Amino acid sequence: MTCYLGAHLSSAKGYAKMARRAAEIGANTCQFFCRNPRGSRAKSLNEGDLEQCRAFLVERNFGPLVGHAPYIMNPCAKDPGIRELAARMMAEDLMLMERLTPGYYVFHPGSHVGQGIEEGCRQIAAMLNAVLRPEQQTVVLLETMTGKGTEVGGRFEDLRAILSQVTCREKVGVCMDTCHMSDAGYHVAGDLDGVLAEFDRVVGLRWVKAAHINDSLNPVGAQKDRHAAIGEGTLGTDAILRFITHPALAGIPFELETPQDDEGHGRELAMLRERIAARSVQ
Repeated sequence: MTCYLGAHLSSAKGYAKMARRAAEIGANTCQFFCRNPRGSRAKSLNEGDLEQCRAFLVERNFGPLVGHAPYIMNPCAKDPGIRELAARMMAEDLMLMERLTPGYYVFHPGSHVGQGIEEGCRQIAAMLNAVLRPEQQTVVLLETMTGKGTEVGGRFEDLRAILSQVTCREKVGVCMDTCHMSDAGYHVAGDLDGVLAEFDRVVGLRWVKAAHINDSLNPVGAQKDRHAAIGEGTLGTDAILRFITHPALAGIPFELETPQDDEGHGRELAMLRERIAARSVQ
C-alpha cells in the first residue's frame, strides 16, 4: 500500500506551486492553511491556478491534501460573535477545498473558556451541524489536542462527545497528532498499541483519516504543545516510524508539522522513507 507522507507547506505563491514544491521535497501529499493562520482573511482564488494544481495532483498520483483551519477559529467560544466567525470561516474554507481537491480539512476543536467541556463539545457539534452539507466531498477532521488550559480535544472522550452529536457523521473524522497526544498524557512512544486500542475503544479507529507526525520537546503529559524535529524530542524516530507503519493507520496521509523549512522537511521525509524501506526488507 502507498505510504502518503507530506509536510505543512505554504500556498502563498499559489496552489500549483505548492503542489510542485511538495513533489520536489519527496512528498506525495501536503497540508496547507486555507487562510491566514492567525487571522480571518482568506486570499482570492485563481481558477487557472486551481486547475493547474488539480492536474498536477492527478499526474503525480498524489494522496489526499489536507487543509488546515486558522488558529483563531474557536467554535466553542463564550462570545457568540466568535462562534459565528468560526462557522463562517469553516464554510468558506470548505468551498475552497471542494474547488481545489476534496480531501480533508483539519481544525482545532477550540477552548471552552470556562463554560465546561460538555458545553464546549455541544457548541462544536452545533457548528459542524450548521456547516456540513451531505453533498460535500471534503471530510472535516477534529485534531487531537494537548488539553492545556480550557482546550477541548485533549481527551479521546472529548472527540467521542463531539462526533456523537454530529448529524452528517460520514463527513467528519479525526486527525491524530503524535506530539499533542503525548503531551496530553497518552504514551505514544512507550505503548502505541495501548494508545490505539484505547482510542478504538473510546472513539473508534475508523474515524482516523489523517495524522500529524511531530516529535515533542516535552515529557508525556506536559500539556504544553511544543513540536520538535523528528528524532530531536522525547518521542524519537523509532516511535514515529512505528506510528507511520502501524497497520491500524494504513492508507492515511501523514503530515510533518516539525519546526523545519522546506529543505528540512525534505530531509525528514527522505530519512523516514529510507527507514521504512529498510524495515520492509528485514
